Amino acid sequence: MINKNLLLTYLYLLIYILLSSGVILYNKWVLSPKYFNFPLPITLTMIHMGFSGAVAFLLVRVFKVASPVKMTFEIYATCVIPISAFFASSLWFGNTAYLHISVAFIQMLKALMPVATFLMAVLCGTDKLRCDVFLNMVLVSVGVVISSYGEIHFNIIGTVYQVTGIFAEALRLVLTQVLLQKKGLTLNPITSLYYIAPCSFVFLFVPWYLLEKPEMEVSQIQFNFWIFFSNALCALALNFSIFLVIGRTGAVTIRVAGVLKDWILIALSTVIFPESTITGLNIVGYAIALCGVVMYNYIKVRDVRASQVPTDGLPERMSKVDSSLYQLGLEV
Repeated sequence: MINKNLLLTYLYLLIYILLSSGVILYNKWVLSPKYFNFPLPITLTMIHMGFSGAVAFLLVRVFKVASPVKMTFEIYATCVIPISAFFASSLWFGNTAYLHISVAFIQMLKALMPVATFLMAVLCGTDKLRCDVFLNMVLVSVGVVISSYGEIHFNIIGTVYQVTGIFAEALRLVLTQVLLQKKGLTLNPITSLYYIAPCSFVFLFVPWYLLEKPEMEVSQIQFNFWIFFSNALCALALNFSIFLVIGRTGAVTIRVAGVLKDWILIALSTVIFPESTITGLNIVGYAIALCGVVMYNYIKVRDVRASQVPTDGLPERMSKVDSSLYQLGLEV
C-alpha cells in the first residue's frame, strides 16, 4: 500500500523541481534577444517584485492568510532595508547574466554559493574558519574554475554579473540570519515578501530609471501581459513550493532536490536553447564542484543535528521552516 504522506511529499518535490527549473528557463527565454527579446532584466525583476508584493499584501491584509509580525521603524530600517537592498541586487545581477551566458554555465557557477556564503559568514562573525569546510570550499572553487575554462562561449561580463549576484545573495542570507533572527522575528514566504518585495522594488527603481527607462523610450520593446503575468506567477509559486517542501521534509531534502534540479536544468537548457553547448571539461569541473557542495552540506547538516535540542510543537516546526528558508533564500 502506498503511503499517502510519502506520495504527497514526492509530489511537492516534483512541483518544486519543475517550478524552479521552469522559472529559470522562462526568465532566460524572456530576456534573450534570440527569443522573446525583452533584454531589460531590471524591469523584469521589478515586475516580479511588484506582483509578489501585491499578492503578499492581499494575503496578509485582505484574506488574513498570514499575520504580520511586530515591525518597528528601527527593525525596518536596520533589518528589512539592508536585506532588501542585497536581495534586489542579487536578482538584478543574476537576471542580467542571462543576457551574456548560458543557463547551463550559470548553474555551474551557482555551485559557488556555499563558498560565498561561508566567506560572508566568516567576515560577519557568524561562522568560524574551519579546516574541513575550507578544504571543501577550495574543492568547489577548483571545480568551478575548471568548468569555466571548459566553457566554449565564455563571457567575462556575464560571469562577473553572475558571481557578483551570488555574493550579494550570500550576504543577504547572512544578514537575514544575523539581523532578523537576533530580533526574534519568524518570517514565512508570505510575510517575507510582504515586507521585502516592496522595499526591493524601490531599490530597483533607481538603476531602472538610469539604465533601462531611456532604452525603453527609444527601443521597440514588446510587452505581452500574459507572458509577464505567467512569468511572475511562476516565480511566486516557486516560493510557496519551497515552503511546502521544507514544511514536510527539511532543508536536507530540498538541498538534494536542488542538486537533482541543477543536473536536469543543465540537460534541459541544451535542448531548449541549442546555443548552450556543454563540453567534457564543463561536466568534469561541475562534478568536482558538486562533490565539494555535497560534502559541505553534509558537514552543515551534521553540525545542525549536533546542536539541536529535541522539542515538540508548532513553534519548532515554524522555526525549522524559517531557518531553512534563510539557508536557501527566496527565489523570485
